[in-house]
Amino acid sequence: MTDYGHDLLFGTFVTPAAGSAQHVVDLAITADRAGLDLVTFQDHPYQPAYLDTWTLLSYVAARTERVRLSGNVLSLPLRPPAVLARAAASLDVLSGGRFELGIGAGAFWDGVAAMGGRRLSAGQGVVALGEAIAIIRDLWDTEARGVLRHDGRYYTAAGAKRGPRPAHDIGIWVGAYKPKMLALTGALGDGWLPTVEYLPRGVESLPELNARIDEAAVGAGRSPAAVRRLMNVMNVEFSPTGRGLLTGPPGQWVEQLADLTLTHGVTAFLIGGDDHGITERFAAEVAPAVRELVERERG
Repeated sequence: MTDYGHDLLFGTFVTPAAGSAQHVVDLAITADRAGLDLVTFQDHPYQPAYLDTWTLLSYVAARTERVRLSGNVLSLPLRPPAVLARAAASLDVLSGGRFELGIGAGAFWDGVAAMGGRRLSAGQGVVALGEAIAIIRDLWDTEARGVLRHDGRYYTAAGAKRGPRPAHDIGIWVGAYKPKMLALTGALGDGWLPTVEYLPRGVESLPELNARIDEAAVGAGRSPAAVRRLMNVMNVEFSPTGRGLLTGPPGQWVEQLADLTLTHGVTAFLIGGDDHGITERFAAEVAPAVRELVERERG
């Protein structure tokens, strides 16, 4: 059993559909008013059926008051790290410290290349993401002296000035599934952000994947608890009888999420569905009960 001890976060994973833009924004407003902690959006800049995620994040930040926002996850090959760092810090300042940076090495390379991005192999993508994280963190560090001096294989920042400083310590949450990406997450990330439906054996994969992250964290001189474990669950439904993870009555949701925290260390849950009713029930009937159960079990 693994519990890394983080506070619990509950939120949504919203499809940024361009054809129903107002519905997308309204879903974020519903989550904000219902008291959820996070609203996140997919990022596929090569997909014309989707709104641009960065534009959407900025707009939603202006339309909400307390909920935190993140890409889930932002496509690094089409968002240069130094520019992304300034944009993230700026949105964090403007929103009062409500932005987190979910980021990935890239996927759907034909689409990336069609938009002018660089096509990379999986291994190259891992190296590029490591370089990008270093640049992003360095640009946020306004207390350090001198300009940035990064000369990587894929990204450089030679002479860029630091700043602006974010309003809070922005978490860098990495979307990762394969061994090298999991190792990078453990060594450099503040969080691991997978989608459970994409894990090779679903929840049963978590012990092995957590162990890879933990090993890399220790190897980098970090505590495994430095890496928050988040999870997207896309296929969710409230129903009278249970048929699987987050498909059943609210009480079953509560038991399943509490077990994910106490057994596997997952402490942030982001649900799909794009449904106002599910969002409101998740906030009202599930999140408080999970917090209460986990607090009681933690003692």
